[in-house]
Amino acid sequence: MLIYKILRPAEWAALDARGETRGAPVDVDDGFVHFSTAEQLRETATRHFAGEEDLVLVAIEADTLGAALRWERSRGGALFPHLYAPLRRDAVLWHAPLPLGPDGRHRFGRDIP
Repeated sequence: MLIYKILRPAEWAALDARGETRGAPVDVDDGFVHFSTAEQLRETATRHFAGEEDLVLVAIEADTLGAALRWERSRGGALFPHLYAPLRRDAVLWHAPLPLGPDGRHRFGRDIP
């Protein structure tokens, strides 16, 4: 199963350059890297990245993250994937721009519902 992380340009650049990241400031503060499933992704973008441009969407195969990945209840009781370890660049299967459309909503490509 693929899980996803939305990164701001500087966060993506740091991951790409350093080979790992503990995530955005909210991730560091919470002690884990927040991810979303395909079904959760649009709401995550709307709640936490509304109006932000130049974002990068990364996809990771959940099974490759091992025991450091935990599924925990969050928003409305849904289970969200949380990584209790740095996200490594070599775990990223693909990355793609996450542009804003003319309506101000992010435009997801690939196989995101």
